[in-house]
Amino acid sequence: MGKPVCSICIANYNGVGVIEDCLDSVFAQDCDIPFEVIVHDDASGDGSAQHIRTVYPQVVLIESADNVGFCIANNRMVERATGEFILLLNNDAALYPDALATLLKGAQDIGQPAILSLPQYDAANGELLDIGCLLDPFLNPVPNRDPERNEVGMVIGACLWIPKALWQEFGGFPEWFGSIGEDLYLCCRARLTGYPVRAMGISGYRHQVGASFGGGKVQGDRLTTTFRRRALSERNKTFVMATCYPGILLIWLLPLHFVLIHLEGLLLTLIKGDSTVWNKIYAPLLPALWRQRQALLSLRKSVQSQRKVSLRSWLVPYCWIPWKLRMLIRHGLPNLT
Repeated sequence: MGKPVCSICIANYNGVGVIEDCLDSVFAQDCDIPFEVIVHDDASGDGSAQHIRTVYPQVVLIESADNVGFCIANNRMVERATGEFILLLNNDAALYPDALATLLKGAQDIGQPAILSLPQYDAANGELLDIGCLLDPFLNPVPNRDPERNEVGMVIGACLWIPKALWQEFGGFPEWFGSIGEDLYLCCRARLTGYPVRAMGISGYRHQVGASFGGGKVQGDRLTTTFRRRALSERNKTFVMATCYPGILLIWLLPLHFVLIHLEGLLLTLIKGDSTVWNKIYAPLLPALWRQRQALLSLRKSVQSQRKVSLRSWLVPYCWIPWKLRMLIRHGLPNLT
């Protein structure tokens, strides 16, 4: 097919039950765009690598000897990629047939480097989950379902399109993030530097939310998540706030964030009567920030030195009512497993 225009990068860990749907959707794309598919298998124990090697010999398979996490996995794949554009795709996501054509046309129409995505649909029931996300003051994603609103605060990393040159300009994902929140970081950095973050209002992808990492979705009208996902989410959102927020916002919102997040932890622990909530999610937050203080300071210096947008522009895709408060009113306390 010639030199790839797009490199589709799929991080896989124990995804033998979902990755076939993902890969089949990729190879069924209704377009003549040259692309390559790279899968990083993160030391799976379920036979994923052998299955991919046997059923999909056209896939470039990177087999990791150790479980290194989502950030390192994607950095390795993008380093290997030869396409002009990168599409990061979760192993539990499946593209609509016109997805690649829609993303490429969107990138060409914009005429400058940009991060793009598509409408996300629940694979179980077909419900529209979001068309990108707005953000609340504490960087919690707020689903956007307005097809006319394409400029968003972030797009979900389950389906994230970015020029390889822009990825390289930013240095990829900070590997010490591990997993969760790396998409938030990339989008916040792009917007701060003046690059658009947009969700196209057409086409889409199906996502088995939580299938590859666990938790993170509403089940039976209750938000269900895992201790691990919640802990990584709270930690990494704080990392993004510390590195990407303009100084005038940081000096007000970061202290408020610390107060509210620890108050949240205490209340959840008391209401649930389970010290595991505090010990696994909230207690590790400040020690993690202290351990990474040098990396955070260095990254903040790099990010803020590239800032090109005004504070007013930065705040456009924000909703000022905290998303957790809305979720509490709508769904009650989260189930943690």
